[in-house]
Amino acid sequence: MGMGVRAALAGACLALTAGCITDRGGDDIASGSGVAARAGDSIRITAGPCFGFCPSYSVLVTPDGSGLLEPRRNTAVPGPTRFTVTVATYRKLRASLAAFRPATGQEKRIDHQENCTRFATDMPGYEIEWTRKGADKTELRFQSGCGDARYAKLKAALRAMPKLLDIEPMLKATNPTR
Repeated sequence: MGMGVRAALAGACLALTAGCITDRGGDDIASGSGVAARAGDSIRITAGPCFGFCPSYSVLVTPDGSGLLEPRRNTAVPGPTRFTVTVATYRKLRASLAAFRPATGQEKRIDHQENCTRFATDMPGYEIEWTRKGADKTELRFQSGCGDARYAKLKAALRAMPKLLDIEPMLKATNPTR
């Protein structure tokens, strides 16, 4: 095959695949294999310890549908555990946290005497990180003991997250003192 024919075929292939590339909210971009590769932020949520028996763990969800649960203590899994999520699940998680996300590359804190007026000290803290290749990490540090009504939706999103990601059974350890 001559160089001109190869160039013409390559141009035709590019023109055909260009119509397949979509950007629906930054999630889906067609790959050359025909399998949708998702572009967007990886979201890591770290649940810290509390004054009691609550699970402490880190969960990472990437836009390609992969997830990783890294237990720290009081969980049902002994070590790092992989799982998958659907596009819809990833979008629900992202949407549930969107209103509380700081500007890209920024960090925001919501805890005692910092963006919070009513506070209980025995609740777990959460760190939420949004990362995207080539961009600065964005972080939200939230102490769930904050009783301000304006954070009720954030608390609800964090409480619902284990069920949404279908990792709830992995976080239900039995209390060894009972």
